Amino acid sequence: MQYFFDHLVWFFKHPEKAISPLNEKGLHVVKGGRHEPWGTYNTLTYFGLSYIEFLGIENLLIAEKHDENRLITQIVEQLAKENREGPATIAIRTNQIEELAIKLKTEGLTVYGPLAGERVRADGQVIRWSLLFPEYAENKVPLPFFIQWEKSDEERYLELEKQGVIGSHIVGQPKLESVGFVVNDLDKTLEIWSKMFGLKQGEEYIDTELNARCRSLVLNSTNLLFLTPIGDGPAATVLKEKGETPFLVNLIDTYQSHFFEMLDGYWRFQ
Repeated sequence: MQYFFDHLVWFFKHPEKAISPLNEKGLHVVKGGRHEPWGTYNTLTYFGLSYIEFLGIENLLIAEKHDENRLITQIVEQLAKENREGPATIAIRTNQIEELAIKLKTEGLTVYGPLAGERVRADGQVIRWSLLFPEYAENKVPLPFFIQWEKSDEERYLELEKQGVIGSHIVGQPKLESVGFVVNDLDKTLEIWSKMFGLKQGEEYIDTELNARCRSLVLNSTNLLFLTPIGDGPAATVLKEKGETPFLVNLIDTYQSHFFEMLDGYWRFQ
């Protein structure tokens, strides 16, 4: 079963207000559209087919009605109740979502979905997909959710390219090299994720800027980087304040070297 990184979901009260700060850093951002049945809306920044989604709540009354869509229950909990913005979860792309649901259930996970999803784009076009949310009953480690798009990768890429969504950044031709997660137990988390998804582990190293032990899982298009703090620093602060969560965006081919905090998350341009 093949997996591809799809997108990082970044909870943000007003997604349109993410556009200006990102533009100032040389990143191209577009208004995505509305998920009317879920009460949410978004803005998007693309790096090929890997992208970051800034997701906000448009209608809380609608959003609060959902229980199977665990992304919506999560955003209601974190954004509406806890007032907590920032990177929240990732979506991994698959073309075998039904088979994956069976596999994960067989392995003893609680599985929500596949659920149908759609977004009404600014130009009125409706984009459709299916979502799958696996969870451990004992919540051993936070897991990603899965997405299967109605259209093929080739069709989606050509459409995005035609719309000028892809390849329009000022800051070089950036690629989303990896998304970083801070976790309590690096070894345990890697063991669970690598076994579940059959992903190869990279070599461990120390990131002195984040003051953390680091190791990556190699995923098609964008890697997953896991970090456990070894002392005070940004990784330790995020873990203390937010718990285990994605928190870091690593962009390469930006023709600069810059590490900074923005929009309640950390960014590294290389």
